[in-house]
Amino acid sequence: MSEHDRAPRPEKAPPRARNVLSAVLLTLACLLVPFGVLASWAAHGLTDTGRYVRTMAPLASDPDVRRAVADAMGEGVMRQAGHEVDTGPLRGAVGPFVHDAARSFTRTEAYRAAWDAANRAVHDAVLRALRDDGTRGAPVTVDAAPVIARVKQQLSDNHVPFAHRIPVTHTRIPVLPAEDVDRLRKGYHVLDTAAFWLPLAAAVLAVAAIAVAACRRRAVAALGLGTALGGALLALAVAIGRRLTLADLPDALHRPAAGAVYDALTATLRTVSWLLCLLGLAVAAGAWLTGRYGPRLAARRPGRGSAVPVADPVPEPTRARA
Repeated sequence: MSEHDRAPRPEKAPPRARNVLSAVLLTLACLLVPFGVLASWAAHGLTDTGRYVRTMAPLASDPDVRRAVADAMGEGVMRQAGHEVDTGPLRGAVGPFVHDAARSFTRTEAYRAAWDAANRAVHDAVLRALRDDGTRGAPVTVDAAPVIARVKQQLSDNHVPFAHRIPVTHTRIPVLPAEDVDRLRKGYHVLDTAAFWLPLAAAVLAVAAIAVAACRRRAVAALGLGTALGGALLALAVAIGRRLTLADLPDALHRPAAGAVYDALTATLRTVSWLLCLLGLAVAAGAWLTGRYGPRLAARRPGRGSAVPVADPVPEPTRARA
């Protein structure tokens, strides 16, 4: 016996220990998948101003959103009209006229232009405050001049009389108080970091779990089922978040409008969650079908280079010697 044959060979880990380690790694990977998707959506999907404006643009025609905007505009005009109109007997006569005018304005092209300009201005201001640590302790405000200029231009294009005389004033409108900005800034930095590391960690753990598994086909099937379960949990979390968000609103009349905004912002997240479910189930089904029918198909298919067994030659009868 040669020295190579006598040398001790490294023993592989027992299958039970490998399966336990693979199960732990798969569980961690599947748990990180929905959190990674949520962090990526919040850190990248909501921070693109152009995408945000395009997402919010169709809501300008939503009846619930138009009703909420008209009510807010009407109340704002009544407050600007003065204390006498707001609390005196003129409120009953002027109030319905102002609200009707506000509702009529929400059906015009100027309103849609103002809606897009306002959403762009608010998103830019909030995003600038979240990314700039130098604005710590300062509230988020929006300059109304770009919105007024956009409305003025739209009214002038529609040949509205005296539209060119509308003054474009630089008025700072508060959006978020300082304490909310500081809290959101910390959460934004956490999400920005998690959006990169969570998906990467989930992919590394999944590959490691499949590599150490005693039966890799079963590990792939378990990974598919776990991914589908993570997608279902993510869809459930979006639904629960919608219910909780609307329940916290003090004004029940504006909840349909808030629900429309929530649905528009989370449309991509819901789509990704269902894609995770379908992809996970497809991977699990493919692994199961491969394990069930793969050996049978391999047994029926002749291998390449296989030689046909040849029968042993029949020995010739020996002649008896005289």
